[in-house]
Amino acid sequence: MKIEIFDRDGKLVDTVAGSKHRGLNRAGWGMRVRPPAVAPAASALFEAAQGPRVLPGTYTVKLTKGDQTYTEQLSVAIDPRAKYSLEERKAQFDLSMKVYKELEHMTYGVEAIEGVRNAANARAAKVPEKDSLHKQLQSLAEECDKLRSKIVATKEGGMVTGEERIRELLGQLYGAVTGYDGKPTDYQVARTESLGHELQDVIDDFQKLTQKDLPGINAGLKKKKLEGIAVLAEADWQKKKAESSAAAGAGMRAAEGQVWEKD
Repeated sequence: MKIEIFDRDGKLVDTVAGSKHRGLNRAGWGMRVRPPAVAPAASALFEAAQGPRVLPGTYTVKLTKGDQTYTEQLSVAIDPRAKYSLEERKAQFDLSMKVYKELEHMTYGVEAIEGVRNAANARAAKVPEKDSLHKQLQSLAEECDKLRSKIVATKEGGMVTGEERIRELLGQLYGAVTGYDGKPTDYQVARTESLGHELQDVIDDFQKLTQKDLPGINAGLKKKKLEGIAVLAEADWQKKKAESSAAAGAGMRAAEGQVWEKD
């Protein structure tokens, strides 16, 4: 059984875990979009463990079991006790999603950098140490590690070490923005822009590095009948993430408030 939540435009917002138990079942939805994909590092990014709360509006719940499909609409409204307007709520959601996208762009960047680094190390292990290609591969891997360390903290211990990089700073910002449903502060808006530019600078440096070094390295690998090194494209990363979410999304959120009653 699959339960999906769609917005008014038909876009999938979230997937709720269904139950395999017979009888009456209850499934809960936290009224949030899916959590952002976050690159692993020396410490967990707890601030990004959940997605932003959805905007008020009408949503469609679609339950699929075998070849049978059932749909029902539900309305999400602002808490009448809230001290902010709908416009301020929208401003908060928009900024939340902007930081959300920066987190995912960061995660793509880290995976692309790690992919080239790991491939370079693997190819270097197959080339004699005295060969100039071996040194080129090692140098590429080292440069990738330097770029990665600008994005993610690498020291174990989290807050104890005090090491914070773009990943950790984006996580703190994301937690602050999503933690209050009202209008975000001017500082939060400016900080989002600043960290976004800082992240893009690192990814641009990575692209320049691979564009400069890979043609020569891949030519050398081809001569030795070794597989070339490719850079992961962001579109391919997005596709892989979507496929992974579709396959495992419901199971990953099985514990989010689901309760069932059996006959």
